[in-house]
Amino acid sequence: MFDKLVNTRTVSCSIAIAALAMLLGGPAKPAAAGDIKPLLTLDGQPPLVLGHRGLPGLMPEETLPSYDMAAALGTDALEEDLHLTKDCILVARHNPWLSDNTNVAEFAARNPAVAARKRTVPGVLVKASWATTPGSGPAEYLTDLTDPADPKSVLKSLVVDGEDHTNDWSITDFTLAELKAWFGGTTYDAAKERPAEFNGKFPILSFQEIIDIAKAKSQATGRPIATYPETKNPTWNNEQAIANGCGAPGSHPLEDALIAIIEKNRLNTKDAPIYVQSFEPSTLKYLRAHGLKTKVVQLIDAYDVDFKTGGIVYDEITDSRPYDWTVAGDSRWFSAMLTPAGLAEIKTYADGIGPWKPQIVPLEIVPWQDKTADGKPFVGATSMATTQPATSLVADAHKAGLFVHVFTFRNERKYLAADYRGDPAQEYLKFFRLGVDGVFTDFAPTAVTARNAYLRELGR
Repeated sequence: MFDKLVNTRTVSCSIAIAALAMLLGGPAKPAAAGDIKPLLTLDGQPPLVLGHRGLPGLMPEETLPSYDMAAALGTDALEEDLHLTKDCILVARHNPWLSDNTNVAEFAARNPAVAARKRTVPGVLVKASWATTPGSGPAEYLTDLTDPADPKSVLKSLVVDGEDHTNDWSITDFTLAELKAWFGGTTYDAAKERPAEFNGKFPILSFQEIIDIAKAKSQATGRPIATYPETKNPTWNNEQAIANGCGAPGSHPLEDALIAIIEKNRLNTKDAPIYVQSFEPSTLKYLRAHGLKTKVVQLIDAYDVDFKTGGIVYDEITDSRPYDWTVAGDSRWFSAMLTPAGLAEIKTYADGIGPWKPQIVPLEIVPWQDKTADGKPFVGATSMATTQPATSLVADAHKAGLFVHVFTFRNERKYLAADYRGDPAQEYLKFFRLGVDGVFTDFAPTAVTARNAYLRELGR
């Protein structure tokens, strides 16, 4: 397929040159000669740069050139979101509904067989299994188990973790061969602001291919480059996989497939260049109980920021609590994980946490305004907010013995607080100075240069 498109290595090289021109060093002040300051990370080592889906700031996410360039330009790990295909193979796509991050709609317009696989059956509402209160979120939520008597009914609608994606295509309806032959990856976040000329030009990758990229680039660069897989939407993925015949009822095909491929590649040790992450605690606990020995990371999400108060908003099903908690009838929010007790619980099955940036550095619009200058209604946005004093989360996590890998850093102005003045290096420096152990970034070259500036600031 590549022979009909563009040579991947040539593309990677030319874009890498452009990426180097974008590097931002930041105005970090060097330490005085001989004055070496300590790093505040858990292990006393420089913070890691984690290539979030590769280098999606410049190339279609989770594609070969995205990972190839991220590794070449200094990232320490290649992050990927894993789903199971119809034929039970782990592949990398951020969202399981394909219109967001592939050219599926364009392809379906000329291929009736693909068009016919669009999922059009509406989901059904089910009641939450806990006694709801004004602070516990909605009393009901959507599911794609449209017929409780038929587990395979989950293959007809497209509701992922309570979020409705009816009239889209599911990654679980295609084999690996079909995904590779028909679709190519595209940009997703800030899609209108990022290069689009390579959208649809590079095929979807299996997890094995990403492991192979990491091994090859480690050898080529002479430094270890890890993989950083996420079990994406595991409750949903397992239901889909069981319906597709990838496992028996009640099994965990997604987690089992991940353990198997890690074992196959001789990566199942604590020191191996791999981190396994998930938003759902039960999937991480299952992995641990079934033999996973790698480093494990509990991701911690939220719904939004209240820019009027600087508080974090937890009030809906999809992003405010782990979906496995919803299914199990646990009404707590992700915020329960941020307490000393919550961190102590995480330490029993994980080695680190992956929180959202505002959970460490709150954002607030001061003075508050709810209208734009021309009087139109205004909803608070990051680019108009200023950073507030940091929470104790990094210190609390380190005290519990957990490292902190924070998400997600991006260069576009709309993602940067006002006091960074459009300079993404300033955001990295703020978090590095707080002692975070790693940063998930869409722009690995910017993160690498900001880290170098931080190390110079420490006299290193």
